[in-house]
Amino acid sequence: MSALRWGRGAAGLRRALVPAGRSGLPAEEGALGSMGSCRRSSSASPCEQDSRKDWGHVELLEVLKARVRQLQAESVSEVTVKTVDMARFPRGRSGGVQLALKAEAAAGPELCSRWAKKLDKDKRIMQKRKKQLEVKMQATAQKQARAQLPKALRVEPRLQSLKLASRLHQWERGGSASPWEEQLEQVLREAPRKLGQEKAQGTADKRPENQLSGQQQKLLTFLEGCLLTDHLPLAHHVLVTQHGNFRRRRSLTLNMYNTVMLGWARKGSFKELVYLFFMVKDAGLTPDLVSYAAALQCMGRLNQDANTIRRCLEQMARDRLQLQAVFSAVPLSEEERAALLTAVHKVKPSFRPPPPPPPSPQANSSPLLRDIYTQDNAVSYPKLHLPLKELQGLFQQQLLVEMATTVQVQSVEKAPELTSEVQQARETLQSLWAQWEAALCRELQEVKAELSREALSGRPTLYPHLCLLSEREMAQMLLQVLQVLPPQGESLINLAHELGMRAFNRQAVQRKQREGQVQVLQQRYSEYLRLLACDTQVDPPRLPRQHWEALGGPGHDPRPEQPWPLPLLVQLGKQLAEVLVQAVRMPRNLGAPASAEPLIPVLYHVYSFRSFRQIGIVKPHPAFSQLLATAGEPMLTFEAAEVPMLCPPLPWTSPHSGAFLLSPAKLMRAVEGALQHQQSLERCAPATLHGAFDALTQLGNCAWRVNGRILDLVLAVFHDRGSARLGVPPPASEAPRPPSRAVPPGTPPARLAELRREAARCLKAARELRSLRADALYRLSLAQHLRHQAAFWLPHNMDFRGRTYPCPPHLSHLGSDLARALLEFAQGRPLGPSGLDWLKIHLVNLTGLKKRESLQARLAFADQMLDEILDSADQPMTGRKWWMEADEPWQVLACCMEITQALRSPDPASFVSHFPVHQDGSCNGLQHYAALGRDSVGAASVNLTPSDLPQDVYSGVAAQVEVFRKQDAEQGMRVAQALDGFVTRKVVKQTVMTVVYGVTRYGGRLQIEKRLRELPDFPQELVWEGSHYLVRQVFNSLQEMFYTTRTIQHWLTESARLISHMGSAVEWVTPLGIPVIQPYHRASKLLINGGLQSMTFNQSTDTTQRPNTMKQKNGFPPNFIHSLDSTHMMLTALHCYRKGLTFVSVHDCFWTHAADVPVMNQVCREQFVQLHNQPILHDLSRFLVRRFCSVSKSDTISKNIQARKLFQTLLDVPETGTFDLELVKRSKYFFS
Repeated sequence: MSALRWGRGAAGLRRALVPAGRSGLPAEEGALGSMGSCRRSSSASPCEQDSRKDWGHVELLEVLKARVRQLQAESVSEVTVKTVDMARFPRGRSGGVQLALKAEAAAGPELCSRWAKKLDKDKRIMQKRKKQLEVKMQATAQKQARAQLPKALRVEPRLQSLKLASRLHQWERGGSASPWEEQLEQVLREAPRKLGQEKAQGTADKRPENQLSGQQQKLLTFLEGCLLTDHLPLAHHVLVTQHGNFRRRRSLTLNMYNTVMLGWARKGSFKELVYLFFMVKDAGLTPDLVSYAAALQCMGRLNQDANTIRRCLEQMARDRLQLQAVFSAVPLSEEERAALLTAVHKVKPSFRPPPPPPPSPQANSSPLLRDIYTQDNAVSYPKLHLPLKELQGLFQQQLLVEMATTVQVQSVEKAPELTSEVQQARETLQSLWAQWEAALCRELQEVKAELSREALSGRPTLYPHLCLLSEREMAQMLLQVLQVLPPQGESLINLAHELGMRAFNRQAVQRKQREGQVQVLQQRYSEYLRLLACDTQVDPPRLPRQHWEALGGPGHDPRPEQPWPLPLLVQLGKQLAEVLVQAVRMPRNLGAPASAEPLIPVLYHVYSFRSFRQIGIVKPHPAFSQLLATAGEPMLTFEAAEVPMLCPPLPWTSPHSGAFLLSPAKLMRAVEGALQHQQSLERCAPATLHGAFDALTQLGNCAWRVNGRILDLVLAVFHDRGSARLGVPPPASEAPRPPSRAVPPGTPPARLAELRREAARCLKAARELRSLRADALYRLSLAQHLRHQAAFWLPHNMDFRGRTYPCPPHLSHLGSDLARALLEFAQGRPLGPSGLDWLKIHLVNLTGLKKRESLQARLAFADQMLDEILDSADQPMTGRKWWMEADEPWQVLACCMEITQALRSPDPASFVSHFPVHQDGSCNGLQHYAALGRDSVGAASVNLTPSDLPQDVYSGVAAQVEVFRKQDAEQGMRVAQALDGFVTRKVVKQTVMTVVYGVTRYGGRLQIEKRLRELPDFPQELVWEGSHYLVRQVFNSLQEMFYTTRTIQHWLTESARLISHMGSAVEWVTPLGIPVIQPYHRASKLLINGGLQSMTFNQSTDTTQRPNTMKQKNGFPPNFIHSLDSTHMMLTALHCYRKGLTFVSVHDCFWTHAADVPVMNQVCREQFVQLHNQPILHDLSRFLVRRFCSVSKSDTISKNIQARKLFQTLLDVPETGTFDLELVKRSKYFFS
């Protein structure tokens, strides 16, 4: 398509966007109102109403002009009429006016005189109004000019206390000989008395930051932002202004004053510091350790005399604050610590600050981890296959990537033929990118200037946060987001959140560079690599975390990056999105010279309904989307944290330190705005989390590489319209087309409704297909980008239950069959005597053909299918394609290729295999329930007991349901008779699988209904009744087969219900010591006004809101079981690492080399037994009693009653059976 056609498309959309009823007037290009607002107070637009008034004025003026001419001819009065440049009526239509004038001329001189007087009076009135308007306009212009002039920043506060205000005024005017140092002493001395008078107000300051109001959070983040961007005088000015307003002063917290105090202390500005102490006292607050740290630090920088410092320390002691606590409890940089010590040593030369906390103990107190941290037995921690020099080079590459914050990756999308049209499109696009970057920089400068003026009026704004990055960096970030904006648009709130997060990540990386952390990291990491490299040794052997801590020493970890509050993230992102919408424009006709064409917006804001909610969407212009598609830009841009790492990740050593080199990462991923998880982790003793730290570090240290053979085949399918069977999505052009819009007249309403539903389905399918295609494009492009890397790494973190996940989202082993087949271990291992057999067994497991057969039968089947395996490996796309019929086709093909290579090698036992072999748990949730309850019947059903053949719990439940069905059918129940022959394993599998994770009868009925609708022979009119019947029988069967399991589930559910009724969220601690809090609360609304639209979104993680009882009680059983399966996985990972194995997992699916499967299976079973030998339910009961059943005298009677009921429920721990856990160690099919 030519550029001229793009222009016509843009103009066509412009015409379509012009509101109805304005065809006679030109539409104002880029007006947000015409695109974003569809409600008017009148059927006519404002421009139409103005034009109607103008036509009326024209008629009146014609009459008046004619009358003036007549009066002038009679010499009655001289009247001047201002010429109005408006459309006039044709002269042929003035006949009626002329007749009227002739009639008036014959009326005599008296009538003319009255007309002349009236006109004179009207003239005087109009002149008076004109003068008033001019005066008003002049005053407005002067006001605006004054607003644009730089205001003087306020320094001296306005105090409410007359005594304080008088004293401060005297000192300012030189009325007192007391120097500023003595003023500080007297202010500090009086502060406690002031606090006692306003104790109620002072206690409000003790609320944690996540409980501050929206305005308080906004002010605090503004002050912190000013310190980061070196706008300290502005922060002081706003705080002084806020303090001078009595109503606003009541919401100020001590943390706000301390923030500005620390800023002045770093600059050595003692006078401003004293002002702040006056304000603290005036607000009824008392200085804390941070306040005194600021004062002492400032004195140290200014080299104050010893008497001043002594008086400050004495007052500090009177306030019952310990000097040692300043050094241990207040986070200080090395420079601040040195300045503070300089001041203290003037008074106490022998003072020594308390030493940093000693290194956390090497041994964790948990009995489950005793063997991990013992030094008695010899260990063989695995080494990487790369030498030190190569690893150091990879570290430098990763460091450059993270300092740049983005990665450019070649797209694997089939590049268009480089025609003149494509070349023109690319040149046009490159020109537009340059223009838009300049336009965005100008717009950002204007926005910052406006926000700066607003801040000068004393209101906190986003100004300092917009200054965290340069205009050019902000503009480039915005253009990166514009480039990937989908044609259907993105909701404004999601776009705002994405932009806010990108800005936060970039400023975090830049802050680390400014603080010199990069140089420290380079030295420490180079030494750390000696532990991992294949050609170096470290004595004694250590875990990666232990070695990293030993290299840094105590207290050398960098200051943690505090996350921005969610309102700030969204507000900043919304402001940036509005800048993008406002600044980015393109010519209406791209084929014409730029100067000759008017500009139209590239983005526009519309409203759309998603479900029952109306949301704002930012959509790109179709002409821009077409331009991008035609140009076929070959590069994709990713954030650095979205791409696998090129070097081993940093070990996790704290809740905020680990994974990426510079990019911020969370130990526990959570919804943005949920702070309770991070706070609970920070409250833990360091040694408590060692198990989780070391397990996540071990998972992240597994080196990966791309399976190039599989990648080439996937790319061929991807370029050839994809394949639904193979999980490769087709291009967007293959999406279903909606029916033609041309509907013949007289179409029945039912048919019209059907057409609308069909169009909606097609639109939904097209959106889903576009999303799937983009996901595949990102994954395959990254795989192609990394295919020649010797190794890359996937840092891990965990969710609030302890389940682990790779941090990079696009390319990892946690995904579909296609995603898993693309990756293999970078470090190979010889197959050994049993490795080839395990490869064959794994292949059969992936096909899904012999699930109920023994391992020997599966191995025999693989040998029988050897011809098919070799054919699949040699001719995957042209042979018999046996691999395509498997459940996991791409992994089957990859395994066929690995087996073929091993068989054709001279010695299969010596063949170095990189292929990961999986061992899956058998309905792992029920396995944990059966072990918790020592349920012998349930344990046998889920392979906890030894057996010759694997037990299939789904078939067992289906058989039990069939028994119930036959009984009901014999009694004449119609639905039971209709279900004869339809109760199969497939029908009940999903419900049985999810019932352990809390699925309700309603959800189970929907699952079974879906399966019944897939059966062509089942009467569809009985689907609803049949699904109701079957879900009831499935639950009855589970109750009979897993009685203890259902009893434990009920106990957990009832406990959670009572806890949430008392106003608390359910908490517990996993056997590895990880604190868990369920983040389910009643939704609180967050409103952000102004701009393109006002945004309201719900927060279900706000801990100030009451818990959501339904989610708390339904979520507790599955979340508790998930925390147990994550504990089992972490224990297996740590023990495998101690034995030198490569180990990764996808929840309850464990991966290792084929040669190491027997060792991993042994470790897996031993750790499961060791875990469940702990009194898990009794430990949980004791923790919940200690946490939730303590009552005080101030509690209400109803709360005491609830606490007693909860106490009784928690003590009533379900009884357990007689199952012997040691049998698990001999169960062949426990994990298989």
